[in-house]
Amino acid sequence: MSKSEFVVLGRDDADACCSPLVREPLGEESAVELARMFKALSDPVRLRLLSLIASHEGGEACVCDLTGPFEVSQPTISHHLKVLREAGLVGSERRGTWVYYWVLPAALARLSALLQTPGGAR
Repeated sequence: MSKSEFVVLGRDDADACCSPLVREPLGEESAVELARMFKALSDPVRLRLLSLIASHEGGEACVCDLTGPFEVSQPTISHHLKVLREAGLVGSERRGTWVYYWVLPAALARLSALLQTPGGAR
């Protein structure tokens, strides 16, 4: 398999036919919800935060582990995490004085399914 090829696991052929955008237009409510997710991901800091959380050991990260890699203040990181949480991309839980974050797989699956192209299309 070349580097440009990939295999999608866990999908049957009926689902692989067409992406939701190809089957039918988005409804207003879905478009608003998805736009909020994409808008949250359009900021480089938030995209990096999502990646850091998703790749963190155990699938969740303490906010204390997320501030170091950035040249922005802790309140700015907290703001970006709030935007990701409100967009439905991450979940969070306070444990003592720290807040822990994890990526919500269903949200990423929804974005991924929306952007998939029909089989063989270029």
